[in-house]
Amino acid sequence: MTKKQKLELTWVGKEKRPRLEPRILLEEPELSHHADHRGEREVFDNRLIQGDNLLALKALEAEFAGQVKCVFIDPPYNTGSAFAHYDDGMEHSLWLSMMRDRLELIRRLLSPDGSLWVTLDDNEAHYFKVMADEVFGRDCFVTNVVWEKSDSPRNSARQFSTDHDHVLVYAKGPEWVPRRLARTEEANAIYANPDDDPRGPWLPGDPYANKPYSKGLYKMVGPTGRTFSPPPGRYWRVSEERLRELDQDGRVWWGPNRSARPSIKRYLNEVGDLVPRTLWSKNDVGSNRTSKNELRALFPGDVSFDTPKPEALLKRVLDLATNPGDLVLDSFAGSGTTGAVAHKMGRRWIMVELGEHAQTHIVPRLCKVVDGTDPGGVTEVAQWKGGGGFRFFRLAPSLLERDKWGREVISKCYNAAMLAEALCKIEGFTYAPAETEYWMQGRSTERDFLYVTTQTLTHEQLRDLSEEVGPDRTLLVLCAAYRGDARGLPNLTVRKIPDHVRDRCEWGRDDYSLAVAALPEAEPKGQDAPAQATLFAEPTK
Repeated sequence: MTKKQKLELTWVGKEKRPRLEPRILLEEPELSHHADHRGEREVFDNRLIQGDNLLALKALEAEFAGQVKCVFIDPPYNTGSAFAHYDDGMEHSLWLSMMRDRLELIRRLLSPDGSLWVTLDDNEAHYFKVMADEVFGRDCFVTNVVWEKSDSPRNSARQFSTDHDHVLVYAKGPEWVPRRLARTEEANAIYANPDDDPRGPWLPGDPYANKPYSKGLYKMVGPTGRTFSPPPGRYWRVSEERLRELDQDGRVWWGPNRSARPSIKRYLNEVGDLVPRTLWSKNDVGSNRTSKNELRALFPGDVSFDTPKPEALLKRVLDLATNPGDLVLDSFAGSGTTGAVAHKMGRRWIMVELGEHAQTHIVPRLCKVVDGTDPGGVTEVAQWKGGGGFRFFRLAPSLLERDKWGREVISKCYNAAMLAEALCKIEGFTYAPAETEYWMQGRSTERDFLYVTTQTLTHEQLRDLSEEVGPDRTLLVLCAAYRGDARGLPNLTVRKIPDHVRDRCEWGRDDYSLAVAALPEAEPKGQDAPAQATLFAEPTK
């Protein structure tokens, strides 16, 4: 492989990409919920969306592109076992295609300082990383956190009892850095004060460094006359002059008998918050057993979810990736843990879930959070008392449907307002109907507008509309039909619907879980193509 080549992962159907319809969202107020009183800094416009998450991500793109601070997803692990709420046994190619399509949209939704956190196990984590490196760029991979998910061995395991999952972290840009963690009693406990230093507890620091330092080669005479030099290949961390200054200030520890190798004191009151580490213990962020107990407390007797995530794990992620008020997204909502924790921590949130448990589990759980009747999880540590609210949405049906003659026509489910909003989204306009001008239904700039009507417009009507718009504004008119020649009206662009949008998207498709039979065969690559790691092919010798 030459220096100009890059390693890529390929799979059957990789080049096949869906042409997604940007659906509108329809609120169901009877499933939305909010507190009785509005408190300071409480958020009421959080969103729970039921529907295919690929279509939902596309639906969110126009409004939220570049605004999401943190995405946490717990996708199907592809273990070959059927979970209660989705098929977790997808063939590898399907799984990779499913995740690639969603990652591309997630990346567009992330803010410039945003980050993505993905929990996986060994079945797909390593394939996922190579694929995600292509989507985000390898320099945007941050780390692989190892989460201790199990609190006891599984003796029935054939080879190893798996104790951990991966949490793969990607950033929108390579300059991203996580927030630091608040100091804990355990972290502070290693500091002591054996010499009653008035500056308080301290920790002895290694005075030597591996990095060559021009002033780091000297001999230091201790209080008892003993001479100290750096070990072979190492150097003093500071110059001789600086080390003597520190000693005069009482910041050097020579041991209880003042004859030991010197250590430079690091005082507890001078250290900052903790840099996050990549090994997360069950004692710090909970285990699978923790999360199951949390759900049992919320839904006694219910065992619907096999691998929920503990609230403490989500709190750790949001502590590192967000500040209060930031927007958090989870497009594989599952039992709703991400939204519950984000709400308790004062973050805004959006969740997407396809299954019926969006209503049967997530809605009741979030209602308890809003009402302050969920005492478990991170409620106490977050000092959560209730408040705020959320809105429940469904994806609208496809804009076009087939009539009895097989022609694609506008769906009968769409009223005038829904049609205008849907066409605004497809055309890249913001749906914002004006109170005074009937034709100002959407806008892309301060002078560029969109108007939708199912009527057939006459040339006289178009001429009158052109005069109302005026010479300094432009209007895209989408109508069922029109008469006359609109080319003489330079401020109007007139198009027929549905003809104008018929070839834009895949209409009438509500499920993007894919099927093996629908995937094309992979085409052979030429000698000049990038080097590739190919699934289901023998490696080149």
